[in-house]
Amino acid sequence: MSPSSPSPGGGGGSGWGDEDSRAATPPFRAQWESAALVADFLAGRDAATDPLWQASAAVDAAEYARWADHLCGCACLQMAFGALGRDIPPIHAIRREIQALGGYVELPDGSIRGLIYAGAVAWLAGQGIPARIALDLAVADIPALLDGGRLFVASVHPAIRRPEADPPARGGHLVLVFGADAAGALRLHNPSGHDEATRRDVRLAPEAFARFFAGRGIVIG
Repeated sequence: MSPSSPSPGGGGGSGWGDEDSRAATPPFRAQWESAALVADFLAGRDAATDPLWQASAAVDAAEYARWADHLCGCACLQMAFGALGRDIPPIHAIRREIQALGGYVELPDGSIRGLIYAGAVAWLAGQGIPARIALDLAVADIPALLDGGRLFVASVHPAIRRPEADPPARGGHLVLVFGADAAGALRLHNPSGHDEATRRDVRLAPEAFARFFAGRGIVIG
């Protein structure tokens, strides 16, 4: 799961917020190509063994494995592209272009820093897609961010896949929030959900989401 700190240098009524509007639900993408194997990868299986790795546009299985834990943000951007009716680029094609804009930094010790929001926003702008960084948010602010069919890439703790858990911190992972249902639950796709119920159109009450939410993210649209 990638760090989702902002660059060092935003249920709604209409659009994605419509109750059970399945036709408007963004397509799902995991940060690994084989979504059915996510639980195995989370348990320690080498991502280089993903039989679908070549679909990612990684240069080889080693590059794919090195980056897989850091691409939740790129998976969210793939889903946003699908929601906007765009062709969905391979995840490493997105990663390379964002990295060139400062959205990922490879450090001398071999670690990777990113997704850095400013690089992602600059990349989206280059695709003709308006986006902005949103900071210091409360969960109650999210529904208004989704008005008019906008999307929100939210920084949450990766333990959000187990909403009954007590997370040790907030942030460290990115999910795509695309609406709220009639009961006020936020609707989201989680690129590292370990099964169908925890990855696709997950619904969390605001108070549950708040325990994982770092108060920042990227508004798209």
